[in-house]
Amino acid sequence: MSRLENKVAVVLGGAKGIGLAISQRFASEGATTWLTSRREEELKTASGKISGTSIPLRADVSQPVELTRIMQTIKDESGQIDVLVINAGMSEYATIGEIGETHFDQIFGLNVRSPVFALQAALPLLKPGASVVLIGSIADVIGTPGYGVYSASKAALRSFARTWTRELSARGIRINVVAPGPVDTEMMAAASDEVREGLTGAIPLGRLGKPEEVASAALFLASDESSYIAGAEICVDGGLTQV
Repeated sequence: MSRLENKVAVVLGGAKGIGLAISQRFASEGATTWLTSRREEELKTASGKISGTSIPLRADVSQPVELTRIMQTIKDESGQIDVLVINAGMSEYATIGEIGETHFDQIFGLNVRSPVFALQAALPLLKPGASVVLIGSIADVIGTPGYGVYSASKAALRSFARTWTRELSARGIRINVVAPGPVDTEMMAAASDEVREGLTGAIPLGRLGKPEEVASAALFLASDESSYIAGAEICVDGGLTQV
């Protein structure tokens, strides 16, 4: 039996990169998988790459009104949520002397504010014992020059996981974080060879991660195999922050 058979999964930011890999894995494991993106073309492309039951939803999850709309759609068609993955996020370079209000507000708006209201909107649909997986980053525990605001936003997400685990424990809802290290996505492909080589050289396993490897960790936390894991962070980083 597939690990997510008869479950309803929602992947916010599920149409490219790590989010797409998670959507693909969940659908292949039997879940009815809802995935969102702001871009219609991304959703069309993603749908063609997913085997299993997937339902694309165009939405800007940084807007609470949009979150309310998509949750109502999911309620009307699926009635419940067994697994919620909050993956939508952004990163942008700026040192302390360069940080402007727009830079700060955009990153905290999508990486911190949006997850709060996404979970809030999903609460009425989350089944007892549901799993919520937040896609964080190892940036929450390391200092990377130029990415202070991004790192702080991911640290906030890690903190929320602890608080929400306590707040939702009576319903048996588990909140956990997957924290990827450097992963070979489109964003990483756009980096210079020097940056890629530097990152690879610092990783004990000697290579970048694959989106599918992050998806495997998300699947574990989404499934009943992790039923006694709550408030935790799983680092998928080739040992970068562990040794």
